[in-house]
Amino acid sequence: MVFRLMERTEKISSNYFFYKSVLRKVSFNAVLFEKELSKALLALPEREGLRLYRWALTFTRMHPELHFHLLYVS
Repeated sequence: MVFRLMERTEKISSNYFFYKSVLRKVSFNAVLFEKELSKALLALPEREGLRLYRWALTFTRMHPELHFHLLYVS
């Protein structure tokens, strides 16, 4: 059973955690947040980009001024 759980865990790159850290640091400015999220989504693999975008959706619930800018992220 433990072995099956280990098979399902996917490795997340250090870039994902780097961009998450950057987004937290620039969350004081909605425009910077939007730009950094766009850069991150282009740089990360698709699965990690989707994971980061979902994290950003959750994060912006606590920061409503940022949520509006998620609509413009490509």
